Amino acid sequence: MRPEDLSLLTTPGTVAVSGDLVLVSIATPDLDSNTYRGGLHRVFPDGTTMPWTHGDRDNAQRISPDGRSVAFLRVTGKSKPQLYVMPVDGGEPRRLTDLPLGAGAPVWSPDSTRIAFVARVPEAGRYGTTDDGPEAEAPRRITRLDYRVDDVGFLADRRSRLHVVDLDGTVSELTDGSHDVSDPAWLDDSTLVFVAPRDLGAVETLHSDLYTVPAAGGEVSLLVRGAGETSMPFVAGTSLYWLGTDFTGIDAVARNHGLWKAPLDGSASPVRLTDVETVDVERLSGQPVADAEGVLLVVRNRGALELRRIPFDGGPGEVLTGSEAAVRSFSTDGSTVVAVVSTPDSPGQVEFVGTGVRTAFSSVPARRVVELSGSASDGYPVHGWLVLPDGEGPHPVVLAVHGGPFMYHSWGFFDEAQVYATAGYAVVLPNPRGSAGYGQSHGQAVIGRFGTVDVDDVLSVLDVALARADCDAERVGVMGGSYGGFMTSWLSAHHGERFKAAWSERAVNAWDSFSGSSDIGYFFTDAYCGTDPEAHRVMSPLTYVEKINLPFAVVHSEQDWRCPLEQAQRMFVALKRRGVEAEMLIFPGEGHELTRSGQPRHRKQRFDAVLEWWGRYLKS
Repeated sequence: MRPEDLSLLTTPGTVAVSGDLVLVSIATPDLDSNTYRGGLHRVFPDGTTMPWTHGDRDNAQRISPDGRSVAFLRVTGKSKPQLYVMPVDGGEPRRLTDLPLGAGAPVWSPDSTRIAFVARVPEAGRYGTTDDGPEAEAPRRITRLDYRVDDVGFLADRRSRLHVVDLDGTVSELTDGSHDVSDPAWLDDSTLVFVAPRDLGAVETLHSDLYTVPAAGGEVSLLVRGAGETSMPFVAGTSLYWLGTDFTGIDAVARNHGLWKAPLDGSASPVRLTDVETVDVERLSGQPVADAEGVLLVVRNRGALELRRIPFDGGPGEVLTGSEAAVRSFSTDGSTVVAVVSTPDSPGQVEFVGTGVRTAFSSVPARRVVELSGSASDGYPVHGWLVLPDGEGPHPVVLAVHGGPFMYHSWGFFDEAQVYATAGYAVVLPNPRGSAGYGQSHGQAVIGRFGTVDVDDVLSVLDVALARADCDAERVGVMGGSYGGFMTSWLSAHHGERFKAAWSERAVNAWDSFSGSSDIGYFFTDAYCGTDPEAHRVMSPLTYVEKINLPFAVVHSEQDWRCPLEQAQRMFVALKRRGVEAEMLIFPGEGHELTRSGQPRHRKQRFDAVLEWWGRYLKS
């Protein structure tokens, strides 16, 4: 895969099924228009497909319970997503909303007459509600720590509210904007359940609970007080299910999400149905759903994202698909289970689970992926992957550390590794202690210990790769973003002799300023590093900048609020003042998610810059 091949990647997204109707959304980067395009496609049981809608970008499709209509979000050009509905037997989509900041994913009522959704509602005079630009807006008065979030922006002047729309387009707001809401579901035809912060956000909190409100409007009531974070509620039989964690105070980091259950009548306390240590549910793969035998959800397991069926009374569950793969979305209707499955050589295929039928969309040739296993110096098992170029080698090597840290490299298609391998580099992808999918204790092993066992694990996986004849131990570079950027900066200071150059992207370099500048800094720093300023200093790569002597690229997005630009600026200035060969690359208009969902042109330009950098220092 070359940088310009981004426009050849068609990636399936959400999937919906009702009877023999299976609809999948697709997205393809368009470098000419600098946006993403793709409509809904119908997938037939024999694996053939046909376009079903023809919008610029249609997604989040949901088929009504009566099987007669499909609701979905449509983005036209660079406008905000709006809610549309159309009959399953064809016809023109009909727009139901025209909201200044767009609508969220639709949720059908059981009787198929109404749709619930969440949408941010701006204060008058802000966010394009007048012809004046943002420079004409009144100042924002900030009184809370949780006042903004990356990839969204400021929050208090555009709270997310719960809405219901009839099929004639009549929209009603059910919450008043005094707090944020998310994840609506229907308890029955007359009542909705949703997620909101503890005590409706009266003060800053990392806890969230489940609340109800009448669909016709009325008082909001507490239904379930969660043990930590709650999300994605749904009803099956006489019980309410949801995903959740368990923690107190700010200790929310590196917690496995589990499946929880409580009776709708409140006759018993909530119970966790999955093991807290070994089962971690991947929320990015979508809303859990129930069939006749249990609850379908996706579990993170050693780099695999497995679609499992959890029995109604709990347990680890049966793996339906996703071993040595990554299930990105799924849906079920009766005996039919359909999933979007990404593999090392495919961004996503639509699989009729249990039939062997998979439908692939346009992609690019992929380089070979090899699983790596070994041991760290303390005997702890380490795990990762190696993506190999064509030819016998020995190839120059790029060590790429993931973000998080409670995230993972996976068995799914990774466009970055494929681009670098196509250009001739062997790419090492470690999942060190701190990563997700190896048990909660594995994820929490770095709390208060950044730069210790995680470094040991990363270098141990690298050593497994370098022991191979097709990897050149004399030509090794290190790169990563977010926590991976932190690790790149740290390794450059403490183990710089092992690398020819470094590419540190959207990094955390100094915990003292991160605490005040990041959208999550007010709790994240203390949760991972503790409250002692000296501990923050010891675990900050910037503290050791005098030890960095190798060529160093500082890469950042201008509007990154997760790891703000000042983290890059402080590192760049410190390096340049010491005379280190350093460059800074800043992407305008982008946030923390540039590499995954940024503007297509910027993604290509970044790939071009990465390859130029490694060509300069690893190819000679």
